[in-house]
Amino acid sequence: MKTFAPKQEDRKPNWYVVDATGQVLGRLASRLALLLQGKGKPTYARHLDMGDYVICINAEKVQVTGKKRQNKIYYHYSGYPGGLKSTSFERMIATHPERVITFAVKGMLPRNRLGRQMLKKLKVYRGPSHPHAAQNPQMIDLSG
Repeated sequence: MKTFAPKQEDRKPNWYVVDATGQVLGRLASRLALLLQGKGKPTYARHLDMGDYVICINAEKVQVTGKKRQNKIYYHYSGYPGGLKSTSFERMIATHPERVITFAVKGMLPRNRLGRQMLKKLKVYRGPSHPHAAQNPQMIDLSG
């Protein structure tokens, strides 16, 4: 018997819709990262992008536990002296709720070219509508 080695041509990605309403941010992000990597598929190979496309809707309704709503801070650095900027979770969820989920998932993906390629398959939207109806995405429930 020969060992099965998947090829990039064998990849058949599915499209999934996930509703973030009432979901805890970290648990949601870890489940989305598994879908993006394709770890639940029998053809998983860690050196190939065998994952699926994920559409996350209602990003502004994601929950966090404890005092993270008041205390969690997002940082970014401009590269210049004194260029460290910070934004609180409350402000980020009010202005750019898509980034909250994207940053959480990005931290759970590999830090290389493959991880950046996987992150491009994540589509996050503020409200319940999305422009990907032509792909016939399947609604899945990650709450349980």
